[in-house]
Amino acid sequence: MRFPNLMYIDGSWTPASDGATLDIIDPATEECIDTAPVATSADLDRALAAADFAWRTWREVDAWTRSAAVRRVAELIRAGADEIALCMTEEQGKPLGEARSEVLAAADQFDWYADEARRIYGRVIDGHSCAHRLFVIRQSIGPVAAFSPWNFPALLASRKIAPALASGCSIIVKPAREAPRTTLCLAQACHDAGIPKGVVNVVTGNSSMISRHLCASPIIRKVTFTGSVPVGQEILRLCADGIKPVTMELGGNNPVLVFEDADIERAAEVSARAKFRNNGQVCIAASRFYVQESIAKRFTERFVEITKSLRQGDGRDSNTEVGPLANLRRLEATDALVQDAAAKGAVIACGGHRSPEFKKGFFYEPTVLTGVGSDMRIMQEEPFCPVAPIATFSDLDDALRQANSTEFGLAAYVFTRNTRTAFIASEGLEAGMVGVNHLLLATAEIPFGGVKCSGFGREGGSEGIEHYTTVKYVNLLV
Repeated sequence: MRFPNLMYIDGSWTPASDGATLDIIDPATEECIDTAPVATSADLDRALAAADFAWRTWREVDAWTRSAAVRRVAELIRAGADEIALCMTEEQGKPLGEARSEVLAAADQFDWYADEARRIYGRVIDGHSCAHRLFVIRQSIGPVAAFSPWNFPALLASRKIAPALASGCSIIVKPAREAPRTTLCLAQACHDAGIPKGVVNVVTGNSSMISRHLCASPIIRKVTFTGSVPVGQEILRLCADGIKPVTMELGGNNPVLVFEDADIERAAEVSARAKFRNNGQVCIAASRFYVQESIAKRFTERFVEITKSLRQGDGRDSNTEVGPLANLRRLEATDALVQDAAAKGAVIACGGHRSPEFKKGFFYEPTVLTGVGSDMRIMQEEPFCPVAPIATFSDLDDALRQANSTEFGLAAYVFTRNTRTAFIASEGLEAGMVGVNHLLLATAEIPFGGVKCSGFGREGGSEGIEHYTTVKYVNLLV
């Protein structure tokens, strides 16, 4: 099966103008499975010109017609879910079941924004004079530059493409070099759905060069980025000169508070299985576990038991529950975090090494650490790895103090049967999203995003489309 491996510019599939390519590596085998173009400045200029021209007509298309077109994209993604999932597993490593669920979640984004296209509301304001009619309208902001990461290459790109299309914007997407073909599959769905040429463009290659070129262009009116804090800071600097609005969904180190009145067995099992989804390479993954002292031993024993039972292997194997990490960088970074914690006194309750049963591939054992302290890197940095550190707390105030002690504020989680605790903890956690008694937050209809160094702006929900529009006030003398 051949997946798209050319850039999609102005409605056509195209190689780099100089023919340069980069290798796409299968993280389970470390073998090159395909190539993708390395865009040149000329390629980017062509994408910019196409996006600029297409926007001036796409923004004039009525909302019902845009809505129908976006809905067709959703239908085509669902129809091709199995093929797109296989493409994702080949280049990103996650188990096929997880990949397919992600593809369907990506389709949900297009479905949701097909509806939101018809709900971009303005308002009429009563002014000081009956001779004046005051209107506020929302209009398409213009061509968008979007940068999406490798951990969810279908879903996170869809969170940007779908609202852009729905609001009448054109878009240039730069997917991560590790998993570009999955995003190119979305471009194929847009093409087959009849989205006009130039409205959606996907370019591949050198991230820093592409971001500098696109952010500096006066054609780009908005930038949206999902990724790490350091790269997000650089994107903000690049956009400052042009005064471009930016949506930032950055890193997280997300706390889980487990209170003594929770269903301990369920909390431990749910937490362990959710922690190792996509090998912990999830921006809203449960990252730091704080368990009330009275039940810490019981919770940890069950957590370790579930962790040891997880089957690791090639994502194409239907028995696999945990695949490889996405690249060698993540493998090395994971081991460095574990070694730092161990050197500072943490106990490795299970795992803690590169998986010995695999001769090739970026496999690291699902790992549980106990006796962790706030001075350990894994408690302060975004971990993005299959390592679960477990600490303890005494009471609610202590739990909130520890949970809020990092620069991040993306997601947080609470396990309790006490309604008062659930409300007070949810309100006291410094995070953009909170889950109570579960760890699955992402869905198309909710506003996704964080606070503090985890970024600003929201993707998803009715709030998401607002960032792709500008507000215009009209004062009409009659």
